[in-house]
Amino acid sequence: MQTCRPPKVPLQTKMAAPSENTLSDTIRHTVPTASNGDVTANPTTRKLYNELGKEINRYPQGKPYNVAIDTVPVTIERMPYVPSEGDKLVDPGTARATIAADNQHPNGTTKDNWAEKHKSKTVVQQHCLYFDQDGDGIIYPHDTFIACRKWGWGIFLSALATFIINFNLSYPTQSGWLPDPFFRIYISNVHKAKHGSDSMSFDNEGRFSPQKYEDIFAKYDKGQKGGLDWTDLLRFHRGQRMAMDFFGWSAVFFEWLAVYLLLWPDDGLLRKEDIRRVFDGSIFEYKAQEHARKTRGS
Repeated sequence: MQTCRPPKVPLQTKMAAPSENTLSDTIRHTVPTASNGDVTANPTTRKLYNELGKEINRYPQGKPYNVAIDTVPVTIERMPYVPSEGDKLVDPGTARATIAADNQHPNGTTKDNWAEKHKSKTVVQQHCLYFDQDGDGIIYPHDTFIACRKWGWGIFLSALATFIINFNLSYPTQSGWLPDPFFRIYISNVHKAKHGSDSMSFDNEGRFSPQKYEDIFAKYDKGQKGGLDWTDLLRFHRGQRMAMDFFGWSAVFFEWLAVYLLLWPDDGLLRKEDIRRVFDGSIFEYKAQEHARKTRGS
């Protein structure tokens, strides 16, 4: 795991030398470390901080709010997405019920008319549709297994994925208190399976939040590559963890591991658009068809 190093120069060097009256404040405002934030961790953030200095406390300029303060360096290290003039994405903080929108795709997935075809489903339900192989609104373990096999995953990996998914997500989606002995997942209640320590791109009702999705890349895409590599994912996992949320930590780890195995980028970079299409599920069938084409061509 990449270790964040404390900056060589304390934050206070950008201000005038402390006087006797301000010494206590200076002592209290400690140099950032790996535990409370590192303003040098991301070259984009470091460049912005070097340019603005103390004015970082009033960033973004011209807005009636600020997103960072130098006394809490982690707010500088992990800058949220800040809408710019002329952005295509309108009201990014408002969750969308049926489309996974981002700044590049404000209308969600229009390829193959995906968003229009599935406008009766929330985004989190769309995310699950591929696994419902017979279209009955219920994901049986054998549905999950077949869906994974269609991606070219081996028997062991598909069985492991089936166990993790159905064992953990079945009970929250039940209508009653008793667990389902067949570990079925009901798509109508899949919003109940939301867990903590993730990106929060899905809200508790299954809607998609563009602001939270954009935040992933604003905070963790080191160098603005247009995607996440494995070091970014480790920083994401550490940065999103909630206290004592062991289930959430584990779930996030396995979810993003599965995304990496599914997309398997040659250069190790998970593209922002591919990840967005994972959220609305539109890429799942595409990857199955891609594997089928490769199998026929071999």
